[in-house]
Amino acid sequence: MNRPGQAWLALAAALAAASVLAWWAPAWVLDWQPALAAAEPWRAFSAAFVHWSPMHLGANLGAAAAVAAFGWAAKLPPRAALAWGVAWPLTHVGLLLRPELAHYGGLSGLLHGGVAVVVLWLLVQERGRRRAIGAMVGLGLAAKLWLEQPWGPVLRPAAGWDIALAPLAHATGAAAGLLCGAVALALGVRAGHGASRP
Repeated sequence: MNRPGQAWLALAAALAAASVLAWWAPAWVLDWQPALAAAEPWRAFSAAFVHWSPMHLGANLGAAAAVAAFGWAAKLPPRAALAWGVAWPLTHVGLLLRPELAHYGGLSGLLHGGVAVVVLWLLVQERGRRRAIGAMVGLGLAAKLWLEQPWGPVLRPAAGWDIALAPLAHATGAAAGLLCGAVALALGVRAGHGASRP
């Protein structure tokens, strides 16, 4: 699986498929619960698959397709997909910053992490129009996170949604994606993959 973007598409497809399968599983077995983080560490992974309503699931599946297409169009190498994969549990472990968020489920935090990985890759590895696209998406992501005010209440009602949103997860996902993407880029430079394209 060495073709550009192929590993990224595979990870996105696996996340979406697992989310669909988990729809029939009891949420309390899989969702993020800070009180159980140490005793049941699998929740740092399985929380991504829990969705609280059909609308929540459908929106995240659509967003997963968009993030998959973004990464594929960016022609990301397998190590970028690996960075996204490592950001997966870190996204949810970051929720320990606000233990009053007693339950969390959904792909949205991890999807924000995926966008952050792609943006970082475009900014560092590309030139010209592709770098400009990365910069514009990055500014949009930063503005979205700022407007969501992740330092405020951990759950927010949102117009048009039938669930409360958890902006903190979007922020921890983006932070985890940036961190893991930066490490993957640095390791790639040390391994001789280069820091930019002509």
